[in-house]
Amino acid sequence: MKKRMMLVSALLLAGCGDEVGDVSLGLLTTKDIKLNVLVDPIVTGVTCHIASIEADLDFSDPSDSSIACRQTGPITAEMIAAIDRAKDGEVVFRKSKSVLFKTMKVRRIFDPQSQTLMYLSYSTKEINGSYKHSLSTVPLWGTSAYQTQQIPTK
Repeated sequence: MKKRMMLVSALLLAGCGDEVGDVSLGLLTTKDIKLNVLVDPIVTGVTCHIASIEADLDFSDPSDSSIACRQTGPITAEMIAAIDRAKDGEVVFRKSKSVLFKTMKVRRIFDPQSQTLMYLSYSTKEINGSYKHSLSTVPLWGTSAYQTQQIPTK
């Protein structure tokens, strides 16, 4: 039940990246760089900043985006235990980029070997033969969630 409640709250927060910046690309364009902030809904000690271009009068925004994530608070073992550990992780943010089903998503993926959280920002629509994406990582080293790995003896 607890896991289900966390999933529901993560899905509710998935579209809730607050806009913290708006940079115009000039007088002769309707495109702006929008800066959004996302606090991970489960690992609340991680904050991500996402930059993407929005075109006010177009049917579709460009697919390029950039992401930077940092530890901004405590990260606990309980938080890490509550995340989805599947290889494809889980979506923690989504934003529509087109009236034709293009979406920018951010997925959190856990790398247990290096004990690092990876945040992948990507577009769901292929543009010029490529899916645009950007990656940022937050290592657990130095947090209470970091687990010392035991080296197996032979």
